[in-house]
Amino acid sequence: MTLLRQPKGFMFDLDGTLILSNRKLGAYDAIPGAAEALQELDRLGIPWLALTNGSAYASRVQGPKLRAAGVPVPDEKLFTPNSAAARVIKARGYEKVLVLGTNGVADALTELGINCYLPAEARSEECDAVYVAWHPDCVMDHIHLACERVLAGAALLSASDVPFFATKEGRSFGYSCAINGAISRVTGVEPEPTGKPSMHAMDMIAEVLGVAMEDVGVVGDDAVAEMLMAHQSGAIGIAVTSGSTSAEEWAAQPPEKRPHLVIPTIGELVAACGLG
Repeated sequence: MTLLRQPKGFMFDLDGTLILSNRKLGAYDAIPGAAEALQELDRLGIPWLALTNGSAYASRVQGPKLRAAGVPVPDEKLFTPNSAAARVIKARGYEKVLVLGTNGVADALTELGINCYLPAEARSEECDAVYVAWHPDCVMDHIHLACERVLAGAALLSASDVPFFATKEGRSFGYSCAINGAISRVTGVEPEPTGKPSMHAMDMIAEVLGVAMEDVGVVGDDAVAEMLMAHQSGAIGIAVTSGSTSAEEWAAQPPEKRPHLVIPTIGELVAACGLG
């Protein structure tokens, strides 16, 4: 399997691609070869960024954790669904956002200039948009409030609607996907993801990298999050087998989720793309 053209910039997933975290997102291990691959791209002058579907932390919080694990991702090259969500919220003029997420999610959005409220806060019932993110402590009262707001006309945004992500303990389910399912079942409104595989995320990636979408190498371990986004945007899908999807599973994907290139780990990226 060879690429028809070389990428001019790269987007990297985190979990399963650059790192493996534990299920509580509190400890990271670097994927072998990750640091060397990023350093080689820097040496070659090829732009890159990391985009996780995890929304638990702001970049300034998660960046140091990655570097402590040996993955040299500067804060300014680390993006989350919160990054894309803030752009959408500002562009559409939503004034108050109900956040179903941790304090870290709310802090990240606040830092990006969004006026947001957690369910227990006063005025949360006035919100004109609901944003569902990493929320392990979600309870029925939170879901009830979100449903009330959506039924009253509030927009329903979500960090991610992907059901699983890779961890050191194996495949783990995404909280936002489960919460989205409950809200959608009650309201009949489908969530609008801002992270991968949304075009909101892809627009941000291309703009930050400064390259056309079709020249972006989308590197990841998930058929829906990364490969579907690559196909929908005309980008170049590069899959790794170090995360949630095996080589056999990649080969069995339908055309709209099939990568253009499969490599065992990110450590083989530069050579496999003919960039060395």
